[in-house]
Amino acid sequence: MSTESIPLLSPELLAQLERLELVSRKIFRGRIKGERRSLRKGQSVEFADFRAYVPGDDLRRVDWNTYARLDRLFLKLFLEEEDLHFYALVDTSESMTFGTPSKLEFAKRLAAALGFIGLIRSDRVRIETLAQSASQHGPSLRGRQSVWRMLDYLNGIEAGGTMSLTTGIKNFCLRNSGRGIVVLISDLMDKNGYEDGLRYLMAQRMDPYIVQVLSEEELEPDMKGDLRLVDCEDDDVAEISVSVPLLKRYKQTLASFVSGVQDFCTRRGMACLLARSSQPVDQLVSGYLRRRGLIR
Repeated sequence: MSTESIPLLSPELLAQLERLELVSRKIFRGRIKGERRSLRKGQSVEFADFRAYVPGDDLRRVDWNTYARLDRLFLKLFLEEEDLHFYALVDTSESMTFGTPSKLEFAKRLAAALGFIGLIRSDRVRIETLAQSASQHGPSLRGRQSVWRMLDYLNGIEAGGTMSLTTGIKNFCLRNSGRGIVVLISDLMDKNGYEDGLRYLMAQRMDPYIVQVLSEEELEPDMKGDLRLVDCEDDDVAEISVSVPLLKRYKQTLASFVSGVQDFCTRRGMACLLARSSQPVDQLVSGYLRRRGLIR
Protein backbone atom coordinates (compact mmCIF):
# COMPACT_ATOMS: atom_id res chain seq x y z
CA MET A 1 0.00 0.00 0.00
CA SER A 2 1.43 3.41 -0.97
CA THR A 3 1.69 6.13 1.65
CA GLU A 4 -0.69 8.26 -0.40
CA SER A 5 -3.46 5.65 0.10
CA ILE A 6 -3.09 5.61 3.90
CA PRO A 7 -5.60 7.85 5.75
CA LEU A 8 -4.09 11.14 6.87
CA LEU A 9 -5.19 10.52 10.47
CA SER A 10 -5.18 7.00 11.88
CA PRO A 11 -7.54 6.02 14.74
CA GLU A 12 -4.51 5.69 17.03
CA LEU A 13 -3.31 9.20 16.19
CA LEU A 14 -6.82 10.64 16.63
CA ALA A 15 -6.97 9.18 20.14
CA GLN A 16 -3.72 10.97 21.03
CA LEU A 17 -4.78 14.27 19.48
CA GLU A 18 -8.07 14.34 21.39
CA ARG A 19 -6.19 15.23 24.59
CA LEU A 20 -4.26 18.17 23.14
CA GLU A 21 -4.91 21.83 22.34
CA LEU A 22 -3.15 24.60 20.43
CA VAL A 23 -1.58 27.44 22.39
CA SER A 24 -0.38 30.81 21.15
CA ARG A 25 2.68 32.53 22.59
CA LYS A 26 0.90 35.81 21.90
CA ILE A 27 -2.42 37.18 23.13
CA PHE A 28 -5.07 37.53 20.44
CA ARG A 29 -8.54 38.98 20.86
CA GLY A 30 -11.03 36.60 19.24
CA ARG A 31 -14.25 37.71 17.63
CA ILE A 32 -16.49 35.45 19.72
CA LYS A 33 -16.25 33.51 22.94
CA GLY A 34 -14.51 30.17 22.44
CA GLU A 35 -13.56 27.25 24.63
CA ARG A 36 -10.04 28.27 25.67
CA ARG A 37 -8.79 30.31 28.59
CA SER A 38 -7.02 33.46 27.49
CA LEU A 39 -4.04 35.04 29.17
CA ARG A 40 -6.10 38.21 29.13
CA LYS A 41 -8.40 39.00 32.05
CA GLY A 42 -11.99 39.29 30.95
CA GLN A 43 -15.50 38.71 32.24
CA SER A 44 -16.07 34.96 32.19
CA VAL A 45 -17.37 33.07 35.20
CA GLU A 46 -14.01 31.78 36.49
CA PHE A 47 -12.38 34.13 39.03
CA ALA A 48 -8.74 35.05 38.43
CA ASP A 49 -7.68 37.99 40.63
CA PHE A 50 -8.45 41.45 42.07
CA ARG A 51 -7.14 44.86 41.14
CA ALA A 52 -7.72 48.29 42.59
CA TYR A 53 -10.57 50.38 41.22
CA VAL A 54 -9.67 53.41 39.10
CA PRO A 55 -12.14 56.10 37.98
CA GLY A 56 -13.96 55.04 34.84
CA ASP A 57 -14.04 51.30 35.67
CA ASP A 58 -17.33 49.42 35.39
CA LEU A 59 -18.98 49.57 38.82
CA ARG A 60 -20.75 46.30 38.11
CA ARG A 61 -17.39 44.52 38.53
CA VAL A 62 -16.71 46.00 41.98
CA ASP A 63 -16.46 43.42 44.79
CA TRP A 64 -18.79 45.02 47.35
CA ASN A 65 -18.04 42.38 49.99
CA THR A 66 -14.38 43.39 49.94
CA TYR A 67 -15.40 47.05 50.08
CA ALA A 68 -17.51 46.36 53.17
CA ARG A 69 -14.52 44.77 54.93
CA LEU A 70 -11.69 47.06 53.76
CA ASP A 71 -13.52 50.26 52.82
CA ARG A 72 -11.61 50.20 49.50
CA LEU A 73 -12.84 49.51 45.99
CA PHE A 74 -11.51 46.45 44.14
CA LEU A 75 -12.56 44.92 40.82
CA LYS A 76 -12.97 41.21 40.23
CA LEU A 77 -10.96 39.88 37.29
CA PHE A 78 -11.90 36.68 35.49
CA LEU A 79 -10.23 34.39 32.99
CA GLU A 80 -11.72 35.14 29.60
CA GLU A 81 -12.59 32.49 27.09
CA GLU A 82 -11.62 33.30 23.50
CA ASP A 83 -11.33 31.66 20.11
CA LEU A 84 -8.01 31.08 18.37
CA HIS A 85 -7.32 31.36 14.66
CA PHE A 86 -5.07 28.61 13.31
CA TYR A 87 -3.59 28.55 9.80
CA ALA A 88 -1.68 25.67 8.21
CA LEU A 89 0.21 26.90 5.13
CA VAL A 90 1.33 23.99 2.93
CA ASP A 91 4.04 24.22 0.25
CA THR A 92 2.81 22.45 -2.89
CA SER A 93 5.79 23.13 -5.17
CA GLU A 94 7.08 20.21 -7.27
CA SER A 95 10.09 19.72 -4.98
CA MET A 96 7.67 18.66 -2.24
CA THR A 97 6.83 15.49 -4.21
CA PHE A 98 10.32 14.13 -3.62
CA GLY A 99 11.01 11.30 -1.20
CA THR A 100 9.28 8.20 0.15
CA PRO A 101 7.00 9.15 1.77
CA SER A 102 6.92 12.46 -0.07
CA LYS A 103 7.43 15.74 1.72
CA LEU A 104 3.99 16.86 0.56
CA GLU A 105 2.35 13.80 2.09
CA PHE A 106 4.07 14.55 5.40
CA ALA A 107 2.97 18.20 5.18
CA LYS A 108 -0.65 17.16 4.65
CA ARG A 109 -0.54 14.76 7.60
CA LEU A 110 0.92 17.39 9.90
CA ALA A 111 -1.62 19.99 8.75
CA ALA A 112 -4.40 17.45 9.34
CA ALA A 113 -3.17 16.64 12.85
CA LEU A 114 -2.84 20.28 13.92
CA GLY A 115 -6.11 21.23 12.23
CA PHE A 116 -7.91 18.39 14.03
CA ILE A 117 -6.63 19.62 17.41
CA GLY A 118 -7.94 23.08 16.60
CA LEU A 119 -11.33 21.88 15.40
CA ILE A 120 -12.13 19.73 18.42
CA ARG A 121 -11.31 22.74 20.63
CA SER A 122 -13.62 24.99 18.58
CA ASP A 123 -10.76 27.07 17.19
CA ARG A 124 -11.09 28.68 13.78
CA VAL A 125 -9.02 26.58 11.35
CA ARG A 126 -7.97 27.40 7.81
CA ILE A 127 -5.81 25.20 5.56
CA GLU A 128 -4.13 26.99 2.66
CA THR A 129 -1.37 26.39 0.12
CA LEU A 130 1.43 28.49 -1.31
CA ALA A 131 -0.04 28.03 -4.80
CA GLN A 132 -3.13 30.12 -4.08
CA SER A 133 -3.53 33.64 -5.41
CA ALA A 134 -4.10 36.62 -3.14
CA SER A 135 -7.87 36.26 -3.59
CA GLN A 136 -8.18 32.48 -3.17
CA HIS A 137 -9.08 31.57 0.41
CA GLY A 138 -8.93 28.08 1.82
CA PRO A 139 -12.01 26.76 3.62
CA SER A 140 -12.79 28.42 6.96
CA LEU A 141 -13.53 25.63 9.43
CA ARG A 142 -14.76 25.40 12.98
CA GLY A 143 -15.99 22.59 15.20
CA ARG A 144 -15.68 18.81 15.21
CA GLN A 145 -18.27 18.52 12.45
CA SER A 146 -15.77 20.17 10.06
CA VAL A 147 -13.09 17.46 10.43
CA TRP A 148 -14.20 15.50 7.35
CA ARG A 149 -14.42 18.66 5.27
CA MET A 150 -10.84 19.50 6.28
CA LEU A 151 -9.62 16.00 5.40
CA ASP A 152 -11.38 16.08 2.02
CA TYR A 153 -9.71 19.40 1.25
CA LEU A 154 -6.27 18.13 2.26
CA ASN A 155 -6.67 14.91 0.27
CA GLY A 156 -7.44 17.01 -2.78
CA ILE A 157 -4.25 19.07 -2.52
CA GLU A 158 -1.75 18.22 -5.27
CA ALA A 159 1.66 19.55 -6.18
CA GLY A 160 1.99 22.00 -9.02
CA GLY A 161 2.31 25.62 -10.00
CA THR A 162 5.29 27.86 -10.57
CA MET A 163 4.68 30.42 -7.85
CA SER A 164 7.76 31.31 -5.81
CA LEU A 165 7.95 30.78 -2.07
CA THR A 166 8.04 34.52 -1.45
CA THR A 167 5.03 35.24 -3.66
CA GLY A 168 3.07 32.40 -2.09
CA ILE A 169 3.69 33.68 1.45
CA LYS A 170 2.98 37.27 0.39
CA ASN A 171 -0.37 36.19 -1.07
CA PHE A 172 -1.20 34.34 2.14
CA CYS A 173 -0.51 37.52 4.13
CA LEU A 174 -2.72 39.55 1.79
CA ARG A 175 -5.55 37.04 2.16
CA ASN A 176 -5.27 36.77 5.93
CA SER A 177 -4.61 40.04 7.71
CA GLY A 178 -5.94 38.90 11.08
CA ARG A 179 -4.11 37.42 14.04
CA GLY A 180 -3.51 33.83 15.02
CA ILE A 181 -1.06 30.95 14.73
CA VAL A 182 0.40 30.10 11.32
CA VAL A 183 2.43 26.93 10.70
CA LEU A 184 4.37 27.00 7.41
CA ILE A 185 5.26 23.47 6.23
CA SER A 186 7.82 23.63 3.43
CA ASP A 187 11.23 22.42 2.34
CA LEU A 188 12.11 26.12 1.80
CA MET A 189 13.92 25.13 -1.40
CA ASP A 190 13.53 28.05 -3.75
CA LYS A 191 16.21 29.42 -6.04
CA ASN A 192 15.11 32.94 -5.11
CA GLY A 193 15.63 32.22 -1.40
CA TYR A 194 13.33 31.94 1.59
CA GLU A 195 14.32 35.06 3.53
CA ASP A 196 11.92 37.57 1.96
CA GLY A 197 8.99 35.19 2.35
CA LEU A 198 9.69 34.61 6.05
CA ARG A 199 10.02 38.38 6.54
CA TYR A 200 6.46 38.75 5.24
CA LEU A 201 5.30 36.33 7.95
CA MET A 202 7.25 38.28 10.54
CA ALA A 203 5.41 41.46 9.51
CA GLN A 204 2.03 39.83 10.21
CA ARG A 205 0.42 40.04 13.64
CA MET A 206 0.67 36.27 13.89
CA ASP A 207 2.53 33.65 15.88
CA PRO A 208 4.63 31.91 13.17
CA TYR A 209 6.06 28.40 13.27
CA ILE A 210 8.30 27.11 10.47
CA VAL A 211 8.49 23.36 9.82
CA GLN A 212 11.22 22.65 7.28
CA VAL A 213 10.63 19.15 5.96
CA LEU A 214 13.25 17.14 4.06
CA SER A 215 13.17 13.55 2.84
CA GLU A 216 15.48 10.72 3.86
CA GLU A 217 16.81 10.67 0.29
CA GLU A 218 17.86 14.32 0.63
CA LEU A 219 19.39 13.91 4.07
CA GLU A 220 21.15 10.60 3.33
CA PRO A 221 21.48 10.28 -0.48
CA ASP A 222 22.36 6.87 -1.86
CA MET A 223 23.67 7.60 -5.36
CA LYS A 224 26.53 6.23 -7.43
CA GLY A 225 28.02 6.66 -10.89
CA ASP A 226 27.23 9.16 -13.61
CA LEU A 227 23.83 10.82 -13.29
CA ARG A 228 21.77 13.33 -15.23
CA LEU A 229 19.78 15.44 -12.76
CA VAL A 230 16.71 17.42 -13.83
CA ASP A 231 15.27 20.17 -11.61
CA CYS A 232 11.63 19.22 -11.06
CA GLU A 233 10.54 22.88 -10.85
CA ASP A 234 12.26 24.57 -13.80
CA ASP A 235 13.71 21.61 -15.78
CA ASP A 236 17.32 22.77 -15.38
CA VAL A 237 19.69 19.89 -16.21
CA ALA A 238 22.99 19.00 -14.56
CA GLU A 239 25.19 16.01 -15.34
CA ILE A 240 27.34 14.79 -12.46
CA SER A 241 29.64 11.95 -11.47
CA VAL A 242 28.83 10.89 -7.92
CA SER A 243 31.90 10.36 -5.76
CA VAL A 244 32.66 10.29 -2.05
CA PRO A 245 34.09 13.87 -2.09
CA LEU A 246 30.99 15.09 -3.99
CA LEU A 247 28.61 13.51 -1.47
CA LYS A 248 30.64 15.06 1.33
CA ARG A 249 30.36 18.51 -0.24
CA TYR A 250 26.63 17.96 -0.77
CA LYS A 251 26.07 17.11 2.90
CA GLN A 252 28.11 20.12 3.97
CA THR A 253 26.05 22.39 1.70
CA LEU A 254 22.78 20.93 2.98
CA ALA A 255 23.88 21.28 6.61
CA SER A 256 24.81 24.91 5.93
CA PHE A 257 21.40 25.53 4.33
CA VAL A 258 19.52 24.01 7.28
CA SER A 259 21.60 25.83 9.91
CA GLY A 260 21.13 29.07 7.95
CA VAL A 261 17.35 28.65 8.15
CA GLN A 262 17.55 27.90 11.87
CA ASP A 263 19.75 30.94 12.52
CA PHE A 264 17.55 33.25 10.42
CA CYS A 265 14.46 32.22 12.36
CA THR A 266 16.07 32.19 15.80
CA ARG A 267 17.40 35.72 15.41
CA ARG A 268 13.88 36.89 14.61
CA GLY A 269 12.08 34.99 17.34
CA MET A 270 10.42 32.51 14.99
CA ALA A 271 10.07 28.89 16.08
CA CYS A 272 11.70 26.61 13.50
CA LEU A 273 12.36 22.90 13.30
CA LEU A 274 13.69 20.39 10.81
CA ALA A 275 11.46 17.36 10.21
CA ARG A 276 12.04 14.21 8.18
CA SER A 277 9.21 13.18 5.88
CA SER A 278 9.52 9.66 7.28
CA GLN A 279 9.02 10.88 10.86
CA PRO A 280 5.71 9.84 12.47
CA VAL A 281 3.54 12.91 12.94
CA ASP A 282 2.62 11.95 16.50
CA GLN A 283 6.29 12.15 17.54
CA LEU A 284 6.59 15.64 16.11
CA VAL A 285 3.35 16.87 17.68
CA SER A 286 3.78 15.35 21.14
CA GLY A 287 7.53 15.96 21.18
CA TYR A 288 9.06 19.07 19.67
CA LEU A 289 5.90 21.12 19.12
CA ARG A 290 4.80 20.44 22.68
CA ARG A 291 8.19 21.53 24.04
CA ARG A 292 8.08 24.71 21.93
CA GLY A 293 4.69 25.63 23.39
CA LEU A 294 2.45 25.23 20.33
CA ILE A 295 0.74 22.19 21.86
CA ARG A 296 -0.27 21.38 25.41
